[in-house]
Amino acid sequence: MEFELSGEIIEWRGPAPFYFVRVPDQIAEEIALLASQLSYGWGVIPATVTVGRTSVTTSIFPKDGGYLVPVKNAIRLPEKLSLGQVIELTLTFEA
Repeated sequence: MEFELSGEIIEWRGPAPFYFVRVPDQIAEEIALLASQLSYGWGVIPATVTVGRTSVTTSIFPKDGGYLVPVKNAIRLPEKLSLGQVIELTLTFEA
């Protein structure tokens, strides 16, 4: 199962900065309907994220009724992505 979406890279600062893209509400609703089949606990859902030519395995996280997609350094650096940039990405889930 695959979803294509775009969103702005946002930052959450903990002990170190973490970068995310918020899943648009309509897609988040579709994912929520499938979450029980896809999640391995706590609502976290394993996924492959592709930006440009780079793909990484990660997990999306539930947040405020939607989901956040981590933009790991393994994608951010080779694709030259920066905070505030709007990017196109593909989320792939295995059911």
